[in-house]
Amino acid sequence: MNKRIIIAGGGTGGHIFPAIAIAGALKQQDPSIEILFVGAQGKMEMEKVPQAGYKIEGITIAGFNRSSLIKNIGLPFKLIKSFFQVNRILRSFMPDAVVGVGGYSSFPVLRSAQAKGIPTFIHESNSFAGKSNILLGKKATHIFVATDGMEKFFPAGRISVVGNPVRSTIVQSKVTREEGIRFFGLDPAKQTVLSTGGSLGAKGINEAIAAHLDGFEKNGLQLIWQTGKPFAEQAASLSAGHGNIWTHDFIAQMEYAFAAADIVISRSGAMSIAELCVVQKPVVFVPFPFAAEDHQTANAQNLVNKKAGLLVKDSEAKDKLVDTVLALSKDTGWQTALKTNIGRLAITDAGDRIAGEILKEIALPPTAKKEAGNG
Repeated sequence: MNKRIIIAGGGTGGHIFPAIAIAGALKQQDPSIEILFVGAQGKMEMEKVPQAGYKIEGITIAGFNRSSLIKNIGLPFKLIKSFFQVNRILRSFMPDAVVGVGGYSSFPVLRSAQAKGIPTFIHESNSFAGKSNILLGKKATHIFVATDGMEKFFPAGRISVVGNPVRSTIVQSKVTREEGIRFFGLDPAKQTVLSTGGSLGAKGINEAIAAHLDGFEKNGLQLIWQTGKPFAEQAASLSAGHGNIWTHDFIAQMEYAFAAADIVISRSGAMSIAELCVVQKPVVFVPFPFAAEDHQTANAQNLVNKKAGLLVKDSEAKDKLVDTVLALSKDTGWQTALKTNIGRLAITDAGDRIAGEILKEIALPPTAKKEAGNG
C-alpha cells in the first residue's frame, strides 16, 4: 500500500509554506505517497494548501487570545471538539506518520497520533520552541530544528539540525529581474523596494511607509508593498495616482516579488530569513517586537553581526525606516556586500533532509520504530 502522511499546523505563512515545502520534498522522493493536511477552519491554510495542490481537512480550533480574555471562554469546547474531529480523520485516513509544523492546529493532531502509537515528527522553525511543540516533543519520533542549542527544549537524541525548508518555487525560481518587474507593471530602469510584513502584514512597517510615501518617488524608487489585509484599503487609497507603487494585501507568487526587488523590507521571522538568504537580497529588518522572547530581534541581530542585514526597531520605524532604505539605495557597494553575506547563510536542502528522515523512519519495522521513538 502507498504510504500516507498527515501534515498538521498553520495559521501564518511561516508555518504553511514550510509545510508545503516538506510535502513537495516527500512527493519528490516518493511520488506514490498520499498527503493530507489538517489545519484550523477559517485560517489561511484552508486557502493556500489547496492552491498548492494538496487536500486539507479543517478542524474547529483556536489559539489563546491574549488581548481579550473574554474571547477565550469557548476554547475548552473547541479543543474537545477538535479531538473528536481529529480522531475521525485518523480513523479515515490511517496515516503512517504525522508531521507537525507549528500553529495551534498541530497540537490535537499530533497528540492524538501519539496516543495511537503513530510516528510523529515536529519541525520547529524558531530558536525558541513553542509551548505546544515542547509538550509534543516528549513523545515525538524525531524533531527537526533550524538552529543549534535546542536541547533545552527537546530530547537531545531525537534532534536533527536541518535549517528551515524554503518553498521550491523560490529555491528553484528562474524568474529574471525584468520578468519580475513586468509582473508588477513597474519600470525596469528604476530601483525597486519590496516591503513584506509576512502573510498577515506588519503594522509598524506599513505605518512607516505610509508616513514617507513621497520619499520613494522623490528619490527615483518604486515600491512593491505587501500590506496584509488590515492595512490594504488604506494603502490602496494612499497609492492611488502613484505609478511607482504596486500594493496588495498578499503576494501569492513571491518568486516574482523577490526577483523584482533590489532592496527588501521585512520582519525577521525564521521563515522570512530562510527565504531571504536563498534569494540573496539586501534587507532592512524590522523585527516584530512582541514575538516570544523577542526572538525576531535576536534573529535580525545575528544577521547584522555577520554584516548580512540591517536592523531598524519597530518603535523607531516611523522615523528611521524609509531614511535607511533611501541611504542603502544610493550605495550599490553596500548593497552588494549585504547580498554576498546573506547568501552565504542560505540552506536549500532542509525539506529534502526532513522528507528523507521521515520516509526512512516509516519504512522501519515496528520494533525498530518503537526503539527510535524512545531514543
